[in-house]
Amino acid sequence: MAGAHSSHHRPPTATTSSSRLLLLLTVLPLTLAAFAFILQWRGGVTDPVSRWSPDQHVFPGMSVSSHQQQSQTRSRSDCSNLFPDSHSPSFPYFRDWKIDYSVDLSPKICITTSTSADLEQTLPWIFYHKVMGVSSFFLFVEGKAASPNVSRVLESIPGVKVIYRTRELEEQQAKSRIWNETWLASFFYKPCNYELFVKQSLNMEMAIVMARDSGMDWIIHLDTDELIHPAGTQEYSMRQLLSDVPGDVDMVVFPNYESSVEQDDIKEPFSEVSMFKKNYDHLPKDVYFGNYKEATRGNPNYFLTYGNGKAAARVQDHLRPNGAHRWHNYMKTPNEIKLEEAAVLHYTYTKFSDLTSRRDRCGCKPTKDDVKRCFMLDFDRAAFIIASTATEEEMLQWYREHIVWTDKALKMKLIKKGILSRIYAPMVIIQSLRESGVFSSVIAKAAQTTISKDKFLKSVESSNSTRNDRSEKISSRKIDAGGVSQAIARRILEVIDDSIPSAIPPLSPPSHDDADFLTS
Repeated sequence: MAGAHSSHHRPPTATTSSSRLLLLLTVLPLTLAAFAFILQWRGGVTDPVSRWSPDQHVFPGMSVSSHQQQSQTRSRSDCSNLFPDSHSPSFPYFRDWKIDYSVDLSPKICITTSTSADLEQTLPWIFYHKVMGVSSFFLFVEGKAASPNVSRVLESIPGVKVIYRTRELEEQQAKSRIWNETWLASFFYKPCNYELFVKQSLNMEMAIVMARDSGMDWIIHLDTDELIHPAGTQEYSMRQLLSDVPGDVDMVVFPNYESSVEQDDIKEPFSEVSMFKKNYDHLPKDVYFGNYKEATRGNPNYFLTYGNGKAAARVQDHLRPNGAHRWHNYMKTPNEIKLEEAAVLHYTYTKFSDLTSRRDRCGCKPTKDDVKRCFMLDFDRAAFIIASTATEEEMLQWYREHIVWTDKALKMKLIKKGILSRIYAPMVIIQSLRESGVFSSVIAKAAQTTISKDKFLKSVESSNSTRNDRSEKISSRKIDAGGVSQAIARRILEVIDDSIPSAIPPLSPPSHDDADFLTS
């Protein structure tokens, strides 16, 4: 019995301890693996590798709501939503993509424009900038853009506010304080580009009010042939770009790059143009002036049109436009910075039809003296004269010589010098938006809705008003509104206060004659 008792209390042997340790090491990893599987299955763990996989729908800088996640989960199980096999590039972030506008994006950015463009140009422009993080758009429309079919689509897009150029709008803008001030006075009562410049400024003034009412942080004026290129940001995002701007900065200037087309039959510039000429501000001075003659190719200037960029302004008290390219403040001189990498891509004269469309918008005579009344830039003047006097064949030949880049050796040289640059991001994004069916679905959705009678009549009225004589439209903005008659307005223009700087017009880049001054 003593022996049995002693054996019962025998201490564990080394073999028993090893077995228990082995069992623990075996069970523990299995338990952890099972726990991780349960968490991932219930949505508790996000695989950082799969976050940007083709099956995910979150584009960098954008947020997705739980409702969207549920709908996306359902859509991924539906094979009918998959793209068919194709050799064309795909951008899977946009499959069945819907932006959640309830998400509090910061900073809040809005774009305002004055446009008569059709949907073929406007829809890619809007949705590209939505991808960039723009939340609101204030579209002052006329012409094609104000037609019932086009405006109905524009009004159906969340975040887009459409303002029609009706007589009521013109009467309201006739009361603007701008008419009693001198900074825009040198542009008053002139045709074509000057009239457009004043109209843009008046629209920008109204957009500032709408931006403040909407709680916007930044506002930028862009034409619908311009795209923001937020180079230098990790996420290719306007929101990230502007969120990094110091709080004491009031205005951010985007130098513009100009499109350099390589063929004469372009139909969709945003999807077909990838070569751009860099701005003077983004080039070493010796490179710019050392290659000025070859880059100009016999045209009046380095750029075909303007070269002084566009600006985003912080929405704040006393903000006002300073022409289509800049902003100002009634109470202070804005603190301004110029971006070193980001730019505005200006798609100018990208289609041969742009020659005749500019001609058809202006009733000036095709003479050197008269075009100066209509256009601010030399190339616009030359293009208007050619479009008004030459045959179709002569116009095409002129277009190829002055606009289309066909010399491969010259292109390669200027690309190596850094003057010309290949920029593919906008092209890829817009092509992918088109592939995903975003544009067609917006049009289809609008076609299913009915437009109210009042909106329809307003659209028709706006469309008809664009066909009225331009002098009648100008006179509607000269009417006595707010106690200022035409006679008094003219007397004000005769005495312009030089102490108040004039609005900044579209300016050409530095010319070869400026080389000594700018390099000294």
